[in-house]
Amino acid sequence: MNIKTVEMHTNGDPVRLVTSGCPEIKGKDVLEKMKFFKNNLDHVRRLLILEPRGHVDMYGAVLVEPDHPKAHIAAFFIHSSGYGTMCGHATIAIARYAVDHGFVSDVQEPETAVNVQCPCGLVRAYVEYKNGKTGASRIHTVPAFVFATDVEIEVVGYGKLKVDISYGGAFHAYVSADVFGLDMRTSPVRHIIAAAGALNRALVKQVKVEHPDNDDLSFICGTVMSDGKDVYDDGPTVNVMICGNSQVSRSPCGSGTTGRIALFYHKGLLAVDKPREFQNLIGCNFIGKVVRSTKCGKFDAVIVELKGHGYYIGSANFTVEEDDPLKDGFLID
Repeated sequence: MNIKTVEMHTNGDPVRLVTSGCPEIKGKDVLEKMKFFKNNLDHVRRLLILEPRGHVDMYGAVLVEPDHPKAHIAAFFIHSSGYGTMCGHATIAIARYAVDHGFVSDVQEPETAVNVQCPCGLVRAYVEYKNGKTGASRIHTVPAFVFATDVEIEVVGYGKLKVDISYGGAFHAYVSADVFGLDMRTSPVRHIIAAAGALNRALVKQVKVEHPDNDDLSFICGTVMSDGKDVYDDGPTVNVMICGNSQVSRSPCGSGTTGRIALFYHKGLLAVDKPREFQNLIGCNFIGKVVRSTKCGKFDAVIVELKGHGYYIGSANFTVEEDDPLKDGFLID
């Protein structure tokens, strides 16, 4: 096996773009291809994402042939806990990669439009382009909506607490750090991970979500923990997504921030076309806003715009020796 990747990051979050070398991935659409990969090629995810080639917080995107007639490029998402139907930070990077690598024929200044097909649907991106160089990307998400608010859940070690559940290409639970006695700017990250991991384990057992269009999207990806600054002000608000037991996003999390913006709109805290800054734990920001209202099945929904910058950091050529006892990867978690 000889797998080639382009290495990028968006606001500090890694994006390992798998460009060639995978075995054949079957399926009539991107979601089916992701399911085929999960059921037949999960060892490839493990060897690319887990140690020694990756780590618990590594994130990747597998480029596949799009089936949507308007798509320029298509991908599904992989991480140490499994698979993702949407990843905003990766999509921001993929859009820039698409312009730079010839996937888009109509390249224009000051922005070039790119359609990225994800398992959750088609995402429209706009990539800055000037004097032959690409830059930041802004994406218009699939319809985002609030599934439920004030859901009571029993969390081992923390007791009963309430969370909101929102969809931004993936479902997340939303909670303020102060519920756990934590501060997003000063508490050790390991404490944030421990609290969110406990909540994620409780969510799996106690909460069922349903997407109106596709049951394959009906699962909670993780917890978005914030500083609780929901009421608008001019300064940034901090949020981070924790997936599984311990995987923590470096960026503010694209799909997680999208769902939080949908929550703000639902609660009357953010008007259409009013931008807000969302910051990660290392001080990098996404700029997000509601573009317009829409529907997703029975749910009132919004299209959200997120802006960030994907940067190139290298490329890789991953090989496997068949007699390597750790060829499929491992985690010390």
